[in-house]
Amino acid sequence: MRYCINCCIHLLPNDLHRQCFRCCGPNHHNHKCPVCKGENRIPLYTDSKQMKLLAVLEVRTDHRESWNGFFCLRKGKLCSLIFGLIIMTLVMASYILTGAKRGLLLIPSPFHYGTFASNPSLMDNESLSDMKDHYQPSKMNVSYVKDYPSIKLIIDTITSKIEFMTRQRPDLEELRKQEPHMFSVIPTKFLPNSKNPCWYAEYRGNTTTDPYATNSYALYSKRFRLIFDYLRKVFWNHLYHYKGRHYRLRCLPHFYIIGQPKCGTTDLYDRLRLHPEVRFSASKEPHWWTRKRFGIIRLRDGFHDRYPVEDYLDLFDLAAHQIQGVLQSEAAKEHGAVSNIIIGEASASTMWDNNAWIFFYDNSTEGEPPFLIQDFIHAFQPNAKLIIMLRDPVERLYSDYLYFASANKSAEDFHEKVSESLQLFESCVLDSSLRACVYNNSLNNAMPVRLQVGLYVVYLLDWLTVFDKDQILVLRLEDHASNMRYTMQMVFQFLDLGPLSEKQEALITKSPASNTRRPEDRNLGPMLPTTKAILRDFYRPFNTKLAQVLFDDAFLWKRT
Repeated sequence: MRYCINCCIHLLPNDLHRQCFRCCGPNHHNHKCPVCKGENRIPLYTDSKQMKLLAVLEVRTDHRESWNGFFCLRKGKLCSLIFGLIIMTLVMASYILTGAKRGLLLIPSPFHYGTFASNPSLMDNESLSDMKDHYQPSKMNVSYVKDYPSIKLIIDTITSKIEFMTRQRPDLEELRKQEPHMFSVIPTKFLPNSKNPCWYAEYRGNTTTDPYATNSYALYSKRFRLIFDYLRKVFWNHLYHYKGRHYRLRCLPHFYIIGQPKCGTTDLYDRLRLHPEVRFSASKEPHWWTRKRFGIIRLRDGFHDRYPVEDYLDLFDLAAHQIQGVLQSEAAKEHGAVSNIIIGEASASTMWDNNAWIFFYDNSTEGEPPFLIQDFIHAFQPNAKLIIMLRDPVERLYSDYLYFASANKSAEDFHEKVSESLQLFESCVLDSSLRACVYNNSLNNAMPVRLQVGLYVVYLLDWLTVFDKDQILVLRLEDHASNMRYTMQMVFQFLDLGPLSEKQEALITKSPASNTRRPEDRNLGPMLPTTKAILRDFYRPFNTKLAQVLFDDAFLWKRT
């Protein structure tokens, strides 16, 4: 029922207001109003003159008015419900992606360990009951202690499958068939008057030819471009001319720092390159033997063009120019002086990364690679020297995680990733040999953390199948950090380097450490004590074998 607008708006003139019957009563009807005249229309008056808004504004008797408010209410509730669901979805997605924190996951993982207060007096060989005496589990992780037997069974299964089998070394002819171009470029004999393995190779280009135009390192890596720009400018000044032909000095490294990642190889490299008799490749880690020669830049990105061996040799041209300068000096010509400059290469992947073999080599035996990196290095350089820097594999794994993880890093997240990786590794050793699992590309890519890199003795034994023990120097990062002068003297003696002055030695040994942990990673604190205990159980049999091979119990890492 509508009321006449004249009865409701008191701003209208009184004379019009008087014309409306029952203006104040509840029974007012517009048909009885002389102004409305029964037309169900509402006139609008301004300044005592009648006007029609939008010609005629019709107001009809409509019982759906009550429903309009209802539908508006329903739409408001629906919008609120949808908005709430969106917020809930985002919160849950963030929760799942970041992982369960401190045991609060609604569906907890079956592989958790308790969190205990740190106690340095706890020895590695203590049992779980001993741990309970030393540590009190936090309220947030009480369930982890109950799950410890489950994960201990996984480690026991892995331990029962450990068998260090001697690897069969491939024949030289088999290696030639796999890499014929490499064998056509690198000779079998080197210059006798150079301590470093070098040789002269004929250069058939002319003065307008860019010798580095097709070098893959220069094309795909920005860090090499400045170096190659310089080498282009001085290239022709270092050619050796003989009987109308041009020759360039080519060199391979005399020694390799082959591993392991996050074990101090960068610091060793930075100190060693300060020695006046040592030169390195154009960049620290060319990763040619393990990745670039297979066309791998990042394995997850697929394969690119393979880097030929010539591209690798170009990385040593700067050092080769210095060696050539010594060989062509007057002292060398008159007295037969020998160049004592040696070249090093420091790719921390060389010792362990053989992930590409499955894509290029056939005739594998029970999933094991038929050819390894060391087979080819030894084929060309049977006298090469190898330096390995190791650290406690438990701490190495956590450092590796902090360095390579991109987001959501935490001690709890690391704990979950360790648990998952152990399960994956157990599944592999149940069906395959230890070596097959260590070099299994699919497994290594699937594990959230690189457990396999800490199995030092597996890799070392494979290197010892082709190189003599006196050609390999194994150092510990813990010793290097506590007594740097001693470890550097060991390296100098191993490489047969000349003596240093006190000033030179101080420059090498007293420089700040390189590639230390980033401040944001240090703020995350150490790993959970129970994660450390689990990893100690996992690595213990491998460390025991390593200590036996090296005749040094320090590699048990009992008190680190």
